[in-house]
Amino acid sequence: MSPTVKIDQLEIDRKLYDFVNEEAAPGTGIDPIEFWYGFARLVGALAPRNAALLGRRDELQSRIDAWHREFPGADFDPARYKAHLAAIGYLLPEKGPFEVETANVDAEIAHVAGPQLVVPVNNARYALNAANARWGSLYDALYGTDVIPRDGGSRDGGSRDGGSRDGGVLRDSNATRGGDAAHRDGYDPARGAKVIAYARDFLDRHFGLAEGSHRQAVRYHLAGRALHVHLEDGTVSPLKDPAAFRGYQGPGDAPTRVLLAHHGLHVEIHIDRAHPIGRTDAAGVSDVVLEAALTTIEDCEDSVAAVDVDDKVAVYRNWLGLMTGRLAAEVSKDGERFTRRLNDDRRYRTPQGGELALHGRSLMLVRNVGHHMITDAVTQDGKGVPETFVDAAVTSLIGMHDLVGPGARRNSRAGSIYIVKPKMHGPDEVKLAVDLFHEVEQILGLNRNTLKIGIMDEERRTTVNLMECIREARHRIVFINTGFLDRTGDEIHTSMEAAPVPRKADLKKARWLEAYERHNVDVGLACGLPGHAQIGKGMWAMPDLMADMVKAKIAHPQAGANTAWVPSPTAATLHAMHYHEVSVADVQRALASRARALIDDILVPPLVANPAWSPADIAEELNNDAQSILGYVVRWIDSGVGCSKVPDYFDTALMEDRATLRISSQHVANWLHHGVCSSEEVMQALRRMAAVVDRQNAGDPGYRPLATDPDRNVAFQAACDLVFNGREQPNGYTEAILTARRKERKAQRGG
Repeated sequence: MSPTVKIDQLEIDRKLYDFVNEEAAPGTGIDPIEFWYGFARLVGALAPRNAALLGRRDELQSRIDAWHREFPGADFDPARYKAHLAAIGYLLPEKGPFEVETANVDAEIAHVAGPQLVVPVNNARYALNAANARWGSLYDALYGTDVIPRDGGSRDGGSRDGGSRDGGVLRDSNATRGGDAAHRDGYDPARGAKVIAYARDFLDRHFGLAEGSHRQAVRYHLAGRALHVHLEDGTVSPLKDPAAFRGYQGPGDAPTRVLLAHHGLHVEIHIDRAHPIGRTDAAGVSDVVLEAALTTIEDCEDSVAAVDVDDKVAVYRNWLGLMTGRLAAEVSKDGERFTRRLNDDRRYRTPQGGELALHGRSLMLVRNVGHHMITDAVTQDGKGVPETFVDAAVTSLIGMHDLVGPGARRNSRAGSIYIVKPKMHGPDEVKLAVDLFHEVEQILGLNRNTLKIGIMDEERRTTVNLMECIREARHRIVFINTGFLDRTGDEIHTSMEAAPVPRKADLKKARWLEAYERHNVDVGLACGLPGHAQIGKGMWAMPDLMADMVKAKIAHPQAGANTAWVPSPTAATLHAMHYHEVSVADVQRALASRARALIDDILVPPLVANPAWSPADIAEELNNDAQSILGYVVRWIDSGVGCSKVPDYFDTALMEDRATLRISSQHVANWLHHGVCSSEEVMQALRRMAAVVDRQNAGDPGYRPLATDPDRNVAFQAACDLVFNGREQPNGYTEAILTARRKERKAQRGG
């Protein structure tokens, strides 16, 4: 046991206590002792409510389970089921129309539509990489991915985002360096020409010339207050929309950067005739850089494996570095070593002769853990306290560095601290979060509603009561975001007793899903979120399939969502193009008058009345689940990696976190419970896929094989726990098992 410090009724681990006192509090004006006594009062006031709400979750699930056992099968009476949910208080009546009143919200959330990144904050390089993804090279994003087909003799330029087992946003990016593809060995000029043509077409669509095309440009320069473009035939053309020209760097007659704006998003044309790309370009254009990840969620939750005070302090320390601007990471890339820090703001001359500064970094939000997480870093009467209480107090204290002192407002110009709250079940839990934030504001001396809340619409009880959840947070809310992955896990667990669920691929075709996604937008619009808060969509989980993403993910702004999650900085740059194609504000105005999606459709669980899968189908599905579970869990347990790029059974790399693990483990648990497969078949699949996962990781010298001695392998046993004990896990969550097994593994290794 680590030494502790007693404050009132609390015992605080000395490492956490010292971090707050010696690192987090200095510079905020907060007295650490007053902070801890205030936190003790907060725990005393709110911990009983948190425990009661977790008990309410279990009670409601037990009553739903009992109903399904009384009326088993997929073909139950939906009206009777809905009446039961209302009778037990799961489905609540709506109190009437209202509009949110959130104030002091940054434009990136309130007004401008664009991509959003989610990154594990415990890794400094990844956290910085995401924060700096506010601006991304379109040339690099196109050259290094499959958006432009690798055919016709063009060699694969190789993605700067490729090859990392840690997946998605976790991977390195130098997009802000601009045109970096040209510096790599083996640069393919033919592929480069296709990239340049694609980028010029992008400029023509959104920043078209009065005459001709950007493909024909030989010179860009300022004439009076207008941007003029000289074409190869001698024509000099202004932009069709002169107001799109917002600024420049360098001399007006030969700018080095031209700043354009469309739908609130900025685009830079880089001009450098000495650059390897620029010297081959008639106009000297070396890159086209897009404003990309407007916002980034620095994550303390699903993408992080933090099981003890050492892990937690590391999480908080990086968040502190981001808020003070002092976080740094040493990076080795392409034979070059450099220190990565937060980017500076970008500065320009305006056409009118003034100065313009634009944010150089994503607006950062921090995601705290859910209400069900308990930490022993702080105990009350020998029992752990809700970890989300510690998160709220400490991450907000750290956030004060952005509100006061030198360099303040580096993140939020509006003076707010943005906290994302996951895995809340219904309005009572949202009310607890709101009251928690108010208590923290009192401890820190902050104005009421300084702490803003993002509601993850990822549990069914929140979905069906979304309007009432928003009502509880109407003065603080800054986003609602659908999360298909956790919602699917919750769908499976909530209806566990009813019948078997479909194969995983067919879950995406279920009736509830379309209604759920539409309902989120409908309710957000009805509650007046535009101008105050984001309406968001979930993650593209295949980080290597960018061509497919570019084709598919435009559906998110078309659906009225003004943000959506992407798995990497490169993906953010590519997804940013969609927000130029679609005016989300226009879409939202058009959708505001449509009829809302039906709760009745959302309440149709994804169930199979008469499963008729062949033994081969069942074996294939079990193999797929087992590989996903093992490939993710082995990294979580052995290495403390909370988000991994894991190949599925069909060799498609998927970005896996605890949400995807929840689906896979609950999926197998459901099939076991309903006799679709046997325990022996599941164990055979786990052992079979252990050997496959071992082969996939054969190049890692620190990897500990699963298949050599699975009965003694902690990661393998964790996978077994998740499956064979999955039915008993509250709401199907994976954290309790993962945390216990990770602690066991750390103890084996001596920490």
